[in-house]
Amino acid sequence: MLNAKVKNYLHLHFIIFIWGFTAILGALISIGAIPLVWYRVTFAVILLLIYLVITKTSFKMSFRKLLQFLFGGMLIGIHWITFFYAIKIANVSIALATMSTGALFTTLIQWLLFKKKIIGYELFFSLLAIVGLIIIFQAESKYIIGIGVALFSSFLSASFSILNASLIKTHKAIIISFYELLFASLFIGIVLLLKGAISLDFFILSKTDWLYLMILASICTAYAFVASTDVLKSISPFTMMLTINLEPIYGVILAIIIFKQKEIMTTNFYYGALLILITVVLNGIIKLKRKSV
Repeated sequence: MLNAKVKNYLHLHFIIFIWGFTAILGALISIGAIPLVWYRVTFAVILLLIYLVITKTSFKMSFRKLLQFLFGGMLIGIHWITFFYAIKIANVSIALATMSTGALFTTLIQWLLFKKKIIGYELFFSLLAIVGLIIIFQAESKYIIGIGVALFSSFLSASFSILNASLIKTHKAIIISFYELLFASLFIGIVLLLKGAISLDFFILSKTDWLYLMILASICTAYAFVASTDVLKSISPFTMMLTINLEPIYGVILAIIIFKQKEIMTTNFYYGALLILITVVLNGIIKLKRKSV
């Protein structure tokens, strides 16, 4: 019989596979990164609100907590915008591979802000992931801007995971997800209004874009967002971010199948991706043996 931590760890891998597919949808959807994310979070908020109303779940919250959710919403909103923008200006493989820096960012943030002791093997695995990234960078240097944008996106993702690891101790995952996605929707909506981007044409999309957006909002956002927040009850932010390094592996395989030659990278790219995969596997083995993930 699998214990709760192992089940959560396996659940996390399933969520990450879904996130790998998210990048594919981002490449398939024809609209820009900012409106794409707005549609994504807005549809997800509507779905979560329907669920909360049907289940009669109370979502009253203090002003102080709302401010924390507001910060989380802004973090995830900007993270997704920069992530999809990196896909648009580079490709799925580059954007996903660069996200492997999340584990190192998590270690550094927790050390600098919370004085958490750096665990030797965590730092070692983080540095191995960086070596993998350097190999990828050297092999695909023409995507330097896309890599830079994806690095910033990775930093935001790490910050967001640390915040939610704290919030999940006192709040239900679905409540955290609802408010953070709500504030992300409002934040991005204000940005679009200030840019003068919202008009009747803004809501005219192709049938395929509507279909991909609904899949993105429901399975890849509403479900995956709540589930990923929930697993933080028993999985550390570092393990989550290091395991997310598998997202490039899943995403690159899917991208090659769907986009074929467009996503075929140099041999060194795959050496770097393999090194990233090794860090995830070793971290999982060590932490499961220690019964701490």
